[in-house]
Amino acid sequence: MTLPLGYRYAALYAGIRKDSRDDVGLICSDQPAAAAAVFTTNVVQAAPVTLARKHLRASGGKVAAILVNAGNANCATRTGDAVALASAKAVAKALKTKTKYVLPASTGVIGVELDRKLLTNAVPKLVTALSPINFEGVAKAMMTTDLRMKTAFEVVNFRGGSVRVAGMTKGSGMIHPNMATTLGFVLTDAVVPSKVLGRILSAATARSYNSLSVDGDMSTNDVVALLANGASKVKIGRKELTPFAEAVTRVMESLAEQIAADGEGARKLIIIRTTGFRTDEEARQVARSIANSALVKTAIAGSDPNWGRILAAAGYSGVQFDPRKVTVLLQDVRVCQGGLAVDMDEAALKTKLDANRVTIDLRVEKGGPGSARFFTCDLTEGYIEINGSYRT
Repeated sequence: MTLPLGYRYAALYAGIRKDSRDDVGLICSDQPAAAAAVFTTNVVQAAPVTLARKHLRASGGKVAAILVNAGNANCATRTGDAVALASAKAVAKALKTKTKYVLPASTGVIGVELDRKLLTNAVPKLVTALSPINFEGVAKAMMTTDLRMKTAFEVVNFRGGSVRVAGMTKGSGMIHPNMATTLGFVLTDAVVPSKVLGRILSAATARSYNSLSVDGDMSTNDVVALLANGASKVKIGRKELTPFAEAVTRVMESLAEQIAADGEGARKLIIIRTTGFRTDEEARQVARSIANSALVKTAIAGSDPNWGRILAAAGYSGVQFDPRKVTVLLQDVRVCQGGLAVDMDEAALKTKLDANRVTIDLRVEKGGPGSARFFTCDLTEGYIEINGSYRT
């Protein structure tokens, strides 16, 4: 774990969760960082989302701190806006910075009032506890139904020095690709303007969080933020832009893959690859359709090589293609060619599908240059067990 310079972290239990796990975390940059973010496109948006949007605009893309809580989404409540603002003000006061430099973020149950004092009383303790090594503490504090912490790291070496990129995320259910899909915070010590960060984040999101689905449900609280505080003093110029952007993308792809692997009730990570379409977006649209198919996901759960479900899901994606040119592979075993079945050893393939990592390839032969990679998971009875009693 190689952490970016110039950031500090803290986490503690504020009493928001029913159990006594840490439920609030603080990420602080020693100097206001250039920042960009993507947010949920859900019409119903939590108070922290609307306030974070407002603060990012007002600050001109500057962030000094991120305050995140789990256990309560602070959404669809009477006091949500006041709670989000009060917590941001408390952080700004404790850090001696401007309120508009603070981004609030929440995750948890929707429609339950959140006592602002649980957050505001926790802030002074968080500031006192800030440490440059407690990155994982915050990553754990924002977990909800997650079974595992999700982090990723990269170091990129340039002539002027090294820059570090670190990401943390949470997510296990209510995951559907459309802008952010979860809470995710990516930090770097490179010198990068906020406008450039915005372009990098948009492209990286398309290949990571927007190429991810667990259950087809989009949250009201989604935000992914990218911060660059310049502590390394290494400027990302035109020559450095591509390798730096690729490092950010690799971090975000790793985070997205970890979310899919930890999907609620999941036993298998599914990686879908689509090629031969007119554009990358069309390829992604087809992959998304396959990923969201309950029939495909349950077939994989049962190690059933039912490729017809995959072809059908691609067919109703809204993308035009010739099914007579389609090849489908499961675990690199060809099961369909020219839109028709091919001979295979089904018993041997079923054994391969028992693995905890399953690949689905759908190709339009002699098609266009468009391709995509998409992350999802199987659908099991465990998903129902978790979500049937989430509030209680």
